[in-house]
This record gives sequence, structure tokens and C-alpha cells, in this order.
Amino acid sequence: MIDIKILNGPLDTAGCIGRATDAACGGTAMFIGTVRDKTDGRNVVQLEYECYESMALKELAKIAEHAARSWKIDHLVIHHRIGVLHVGDIAVVVAVGAAHRDAAFDACRYTIDTLKKTVPIWKKEIFENGEVWVSAHA
Repeated sequence: MIDIKILNGPLDTAGCIGRATDAACGGTAMFIGTVRDKTDGRNVVQLEYECYESMALKELAKIAEHAARSWKIDHLVIHHRIGVLHVGDIAVVVAVGAAHRDAAFDACRYTIDTLKKTVPIWKKEIFENGEVWVSAHA
């Protein structure tokens, strides 16, 4: 089961875990990306995420399909938030369920690393004294 969403509201981590597990899964690996309070010593006020949604969903599907082919995983959940986020808010959740932990860990790391490199989701960091668009996607 693959569950991919781009949402303009809070992400449900418990729901993501629930969709990534079942009786066949001996391991679930999860990555939760949150808004931190500082970047390069500057105080972060908020982040703004924008995306080209149809292309982002296609790219996320390609990542999920590759992960499913490369590792023996049963479930993969990728939820990414867009819009205005504040310090402590969750920006992205990746949850992978598999029979064995190595597959879950490897697929989870591949998914978040590839998402950050290839998916057209853009982040603007807003500081107390300015703002900057970040080249990384997530």
C-alpha cells in the first residue's frame, strides 16, 4: 500500500504509522521532519512551503515505486505539508512498513533523501531579519 499526500494543514503522524503497519510488518521506520528554531545561527520565525502539486505527486509516486521495487516493503506513506509552518510544526512524514527492519530503514532513508533532491517543493525560511528561498526541496 502506497499513500502519498500533499496537505495544507497539520500532518497526522499516528495516522501515518497506522497506514504503514499491519500484522505482516515486523518493522516500521519513520522520518518526521519538523521546523527547527535556528538555521546557520539565525532565528527562524516561520517557513513557507510551495509546490507544483501535480508534478510533486508524480515525483513522489516515482520515488515510492522505486522503493517498492528495491526493497521488500509492505507499506509506504509520504505526507508533505505546504503553506505556512511555525517552529515545531511537522513538514514531512515518511513511514515504511516491512517484514524486516533493514528494508524499512533503507527504504525510509532513500525516500526522504530522494524527495529532498527531486520533488518540486520549495521552502522559504523567514528569519527575524530577512528571508531566503532554500535550494533543497524539503
